[in-house]
Amino acid sequence: MGTTTEFRKDFPLFESAQNQGILYFDNAATTQRPRQVLDALRGFYETANANPLRGLYGLSVRATDMYEAARHTVAQFLHAAEDAEIVFTRNATESLNLVAYSWAMTNLQEGDEVVVSCMEHHSNLLPWQMACRAKGARLVFLECGDDAVITKEEYEGKIGARTKLVAIAHVSNVFGITNPVKEIAAYAHKVGNGGKGAVVVIDGAQSTPHIAVDVQALGADFFAFSAHKLCGPMGIGVLYGRKALLADMPPFLSGGEMIEYVTRESATYAELPHKFEAGTVNAADAVGLAAAIRYIGQVGLDAIEQNDNRLASLIIDGLRQLPGVHIIGNEDSQRHCGIVTFTIDGVHPHDIATILDTEHIAIRAGHHCAQPLMQKLGVGSTARASVYFYNTEEEAAIFVEKVSHVRSWMGLA
Repeated sequence: MGTTTEFRKDFPLFESAQNQGILYFDNAATTQRPRQVLDALRGFYETANANPLRGLYGLSVRATDMYEAARHTVAQFLHAAEDAEIVFTRNATESLNLVAYSWAMTNLQEGDEVVVSCMEHHSNLLPWQMACRAKGARLVFLECGDDAVITKEEYEGKIGARTKLVAIAHVSNVFGITNPVKEIAAYAHKVGNGGKGAVVVIDGAQSTPHIAVDVQALGADFFAFSAHKLCGPMGIGVLYGRKALLADMPPFLSGGEMIEYVTRESATYAELPHKFEAGTVNAADAVGLAAAIRYIGQVGLDAIEQNDNRLASLIIDGLRQLPGVHIIGNEDSQRHCGIVTFTIDGVHPHDIATILDTEHIAIRAGHHCAQPLMQKLGVGSTARASVYFYNTEEEAAIFVEKVSHVRSWMGLA
């Protein structure tokens, strides 16, 4: 891995005149894009812009080849068994909805249980609420302790014979905690659905940019992530699904390209994964995602994880010294995956973010699309700083120093 300074030079946003001096700590929401990704997007449109999968002429064949090569890159990145298990979507939210509408609406029955955690992003909660209402199933929540940990006793006590599906975040977007998804999946496969095994859906939006993922080793039946959280384009996401499950699922959307043959009365669907990719596909952004994965590979996920932990520790240790500042989540600063969520006595999180913005510091404030978790924590919202490999120790120190003044700037100290 090169140095943080070397990689930072790859990101035009940090070099633009209007962003000079910006301290970007909102990486859990979206990351910045390196030139390599921007060049890949531009290269597709400049050299291969044609409708993939449809044309018999050379330009369309080239676009198709680039699109399918991107799928292969993603399959290798996730350690999928084959390329056909990779479905391109708009984002992780659409991926999770695809599973809910296609698998859950087909397979859930009255009396079944769907198990989710209390820390889920709304995208991994609302689809299951919808499916449970429609099918008469019951939603069951895995609770965490004050340390943000879901214990073995908790998931073994909640996952049982009635459990048809388990949906859980690999990494929480509020706590930054890495959940024991491998152990949960193994137990769900053992005891769920009357001993036949429950289906396990993992939301990998926060994990894929920061830690190595092997969907087969994790025991994931489905795994979702978005490109824009790992230096890729907005508007492209991925659903990994085990081939046997995808093969039995009806399409999520119908129309062009997801068919093999159509009559006035019926249609024969295309082979996997195209059955789930209706309409003109987002080939350029798929190519951009593949470029982002290659770039992340050059940086190194081990190095990214180490940098995340180092910076999170510096920030957490610094904030703990400040009166009135409270860290949300595990006491161990190494268990935050680069996410530091906090509150300040007497200061609304929106005011924290607004004040820091005047100091050219970008953080997130709000409920982070996890309102049930906020309710459990007894807060309406929190502030969240999240780092990535292009952030520096100097930035971490500046951040802590600026936060130390927030209460006095508000006239509270």
